[in-house]
Amino acid sequence: MGDISKDIQSKFESKKIKALINIKFTSNWLNSKENSFFKPYGISPQQFNILRILRGAKKEIKVQNIKDRMIERAPNATRLMDKLFDKNLIGRFRCEDDRRVVYVNITKTGLDLLQQIDALNNISFLDKLSEQEAATLSDLLDKIR
Repeated sequence: MGDISKDIQSKFESKKIKALINIKFTSNWLNSKENSFFKPYGISPQQFNILRILRGAKKEIKVQNIKDRMIERAPNATRLMDKLFDKNLIGRFRCEDDRRVVYVNITKTGLDLLQQIDALNNISFLDKLSEQEAATLSDLLDKIR
């Protein structure tokens, strides 16, 4: 079992500081795992998030709605979507009534990619938590925010 004190060879002045450092360390660890996992698919974790948002929408939605729903607010969300479009993972078109509004949808290729990724169940590290522990962790993280 991991211990942040041992992992970074440090002592902490309080349990709250230790918890904060542990959250940041774990966040970086998760980001590294995600980047490595998605690399063979040619997408980033942020692009995966965009594809999941579009799959959940079940129809085209405004680019701004995607930006609002992203887990990690990326200032470069438009560029991320440009890359997904270039790979034929999403489609996009302008609103006929307001040319400033752009709609985006997921393509069959994008849905197929998500199905491939979903089949791998890349969250096995969460198996270490019981359902109750996962609920408690989620509640505590909500409480911090």
